[in-house]
Amino acid sequence: MAEMHFIVNPASRDNSCGKKWPQVISKIEANGIKPITHMTEYIGHASEIAWQLRKEGTTNLIVAVGGDGTVHEIASALRGSEIPLGILPFGSGNDYAMTQGISRKDLNHAIDVLINGVDRLCAAWRVEGFAAPELKGYPAPSANEWDGPCPKGKIVRWVFLETDAGITSEISRSKLKRAKWIKGEMKYTYLGITTIPIWKRRKVWLKKDDEEGKIHDFTLFTCTTGETFGGGYMVSPGVTPVDKNGTIIYAPRLSRIAMLSLMGPLKKGKHIGKWGITQSNVNRLEIKPVNKSGEVSDEPLELTTWMNIDGEPNMKIPAILEWHRNQLLVRGATDVKWASQ
Repeated sequence: MAEMHFIVNPASRDNSCGKKWPQVISKIEANGIKPITHMTEYIGHASEIAWQLRKEGTTNLIVAVGGDGTVHEIASALRGSEIPLGILPFGSGNDYAMTQGISRKDLNHAIDVLINGVDRLCAAWRVEGFAAPELKGYPAPSANEWDGPCPKGKIVRWVFLETDAGITSEISRSKLKRAKWIKGEMKYTYLGITTIPIWKRRKVWLKKDDEEGKIHDFTLFTCTTGETFGGGYMVSPGVTPVDKNGTIIYAPRLSRIAMLSLMGPLKKGKHIGKWGITQSNVNRLEIKPVNKSGEVSDEPLELTTWMNIDGEPNMKIPAILEWHRNQLLVRGATDVKWASQ
């Protein structure tokens, strides 16, 4: 039997992943695979396990069993290696699995991809910024060996799915202290409705590639490696993890009604062009906060603009984002539509 390492987040999908794992093992073994199971115990543990397996010299497929957060942790430790990343989707969104053509609902299909799928080199965003503080037991991020060198006082993270800043990251940050009793999409609906009316307006300084930096009214930006985020929302139409150039979706100062109305068009990818929202190529992006006097700051301000890194609100601006191709070897389905483009 072929050996595969499975790094399992038992807390994924509202703690159902760990409970269902024994049944999943039976299906895996029935397909001629010998699973080696590693259970995570805390935030960041999946990265540590994958990094240790990498240092031990394994070349076998390492499978993320969980959601996009678990995928992010394992991908971070495997980036730059020849070890393929496999995925068994057990989260709430599973957008990275969707990008790779892996079924989010058909476990048999996901297992078949592990056996018969195709390994492809995929891009990632490198983000350099300031660590968000600990909040309600959610730890402040620290520098990791696998993320590479970073300037003193900052941290580096690699984004394999999506990074954003603005009202969306404010909503995501609020989930760490509010609405923990609400599950699924209803959580973010509630958090959005209660956060948008009190969100404080701000301006930011943006510099795209070699263009001159400018101050903009600001609601949000997002950069992705695929089309969808948030469980199928068409955030970045046409974007793929093998694109030559990165892409930014930018929203200027939106009215609060527009913010609340954004989810409908976003679901179908119809938001581009509405309310001044733009989509453009960018390979390097600098973003800095602007104070009340209109001065650009190289340090975070009291009015914090948080950043999501693959769905986790653990950084804050100023930040630098860079698009890097061929960073991660991912085992995906054979019939992914963007692979033949």
